Amino acid sequence: MKSAVETLNPTRVRLTVEVPFEELKDSLDAAYKKINQQVTVKGFRKGKVPARVIDQRFGRGAVLEEAVNDALPKFYTDAVNEAELSVLGQPEVDITELKDGETLNFTAEVDIRPAIEIPDFSGIEVEVDAVEVTDEDVDKAVEELRERFASTAPVERAAEDGDVVTIDLQAEVEGEVLEDGVADGVSYTIGSGELLEGIDDAVKGLEAGGEATFTSELKGGSAAGKEAQVTVKVTQVAKRELPELDDEFAQLASEFDTIEELRADSRKRLENMKQYDQATQAQERVLEKLLDLVEVPVPEKLLEDEVNTRKHNLQHHQLGQMGLDLAKYLEIQGKSEEEFEAETKEAAVKGIKTQFVLDELVKQEKLNVNQEELTEHLMRRAASSGMSPDQFAQAVVEGGQVPLLVGEVARGKALAVVVEKATVKDTNGEVIDLDDDEDETESAGTEAVEAEATEASAEEKTEG
Repeated sequence: MKSAVETLNPTRVRLTVEVPFEELKDSLDAAYKKINQQVTVKGFRKGKVPARVIDQRFGRGAVLEEAVNDALPKFYTDAVNEAELSVLGQPEVDITELKDGETLNFTAEVDIRPAIEIPDFSGIEVEVDAVEVTDEDVDKAVEELRERFASTAPVERAAEDGDVVTIDLQAEVEGEVLEDGVADGVSYTIGSGELLEGIDDAVKGLEAGGEATFTSELKGGSAAGKEAQVTVKVTQVAKRELPELDDEFAQLASEFDTIEELRADSRKRLENMKQYDQATQAQERVLEKLLDLVEVPVPEKLLEDEVNTRKHNLQHHQLGQMGLDLAKYLEIQGKSEEEFEAETKEAAVKGIKTQFVLDELVKQEKLNVNQEELTEHLMRRAASSGMSPDQFAQAVVEGGQVPLLVGEVARGKALAVVVEKATVKDTNGEVIDLDDDEDETESAGTEAVEAEATEASAEEKTEG
């Protein structure tokens, strides 16, 4: 076999392949064997029909077609490997010549990863938010904990903000009560915003036994997005009672003996959270600067696939779970369809460029992913997906997504290399040393990389 490569543009090539006919022998033998198992010829046992009889009865052309279809993938793969190409997606194959007993010639056009030159990135400088935890931040955290330990006690008075009411609901659309629009014994905290718009004004001022009707747009169910007449009846009003902020509360809500110890722990937790946010912010901003330094051509077909993947994930997963369609989503966001298309394309381009650039860095820096790193990443992804680690791991293996996870970890490590050489300052002008917790930095880096790509990006699904 002989092959040659013609560069059509920085992201697409044409392979020209010439195959001597003798190299088709194995595929021809396999073709005769396959046809033998499928046909019946009088006078011959099944599977024992001679090749010349198959040629006479069914035509040599049918055999050649079967043999070529069987052989093409191997010859294409051999040509790709010989040229050391990193191909993306499926090729467009055209058989240019097929002479029985002489030769098979074909061409294959396919997208490839562009050659990328990574410039010196040691001069990158970024600014991030300073880690500052105020007394007000601690007060808020402790108050949220206090809210979780609140109790309720029924009261005989009209409902007020912050009260917990038990209510019965009935929704009608165009005069018809919805089958899934009736709910009894619902517990609702007035002012929480967790139910229908307008319900707070409807129930405030009502005592147990009181009833009101209001109009609201339904968020879910069979009539999601439609205006409904909602009747609400209050069956109980209860006042929320918060525990005193004292040592007894600290012992109830935590492992600490005093409220001061609890507050100190809350401050430490907030500092850790803000430090992690700071590391993530540094990763994201360094990545932006890195992408600005590198010229990255993007294959048109890959971009089209990535845009379609992002749209599909948004419409059929995220919006579907929220009971919204694209039109309603755009209305809520205050965006036109043209703005949405432009933003989706921009995000897709950035995601593809991120993968190309960081993958090139992985090769340059000779970065590897060990089993421990992969397991830690799998655990994080499982937690964010709401699945157990075993369930997530099984889904990853069955879906053939292990290389995708390995790629995410490797890119996170590559980005960490860039951040290590960058200058990171906070808004107070202080230089931030993110090497103090290398594992946390790499974890933040992996999440920053994931943020630029869909869970199953077009590239990962089509790369050959």
